[in-house]
Amino acid sequence: MNNEPAQNFPRADDSYDRLWTPHRMAYIHGESKPASNASADCPFCAAPGRSDEDGLIVHRGQTCYVILNLYPYNPGHLLVCPYRHVADFTDLIDTERYESADLVATSMQVLRSAKGPTGFNLGMNQGAGAGAGVAAHAHQHVVPRWDGDANFLPIIGQTKALPELLANTRAELAAEWEKNGSR
Repeated sequence: MNNEPAQNFPRADDSYDRLWTPHRMAYIHGESKPASNASADCPFCAAPGRSDEDGLIVHRGQTCYVILNLYPYNPGHLLVCPYRHVADFTDLIDTERYESADLVATSMQVLRSAKGPTGFNLGMNQGAGAGAGVAAHAHQHVVPRWDGDANFLPIIGQTKALPELLANTRAELAAEWEKNGSR
């Protein structure tokens, strides 16, 4: 990978190396976001129709499934999604709410066993105004955290360095789910 700046972009005279991540611009500019709120354009509706490997699915439940976040904050950042295309948490039926809560708890157990985090951020962004990247399909975040994982890169450089490929993370967590995910 060439980390040199473009010819017309002078190198800053601050002695820092630059980590260029131009692929993130698709997310920043919204190019990878759904074209509409319709289920036909929803990545969370499309994923269950793919193989687990291609869809980055870690576990399939009865009413909900667990998938890796395509733009993770940390390695192992999981999303718990209902199969049904519904935007608001209050519109989930009881079985979806109960299973999603169980899958969040099991995700934490699996991540603890596989990755050894020292904490978690759990959350749900309801609506575009709250920061939901896919606001039309409710989903919960399970983000593993480690002491000191918020170093200078995301704070100063607005860049997150991820030490492993999503496919490798998915395979590791799916295997761990099979071994230790049943409650």
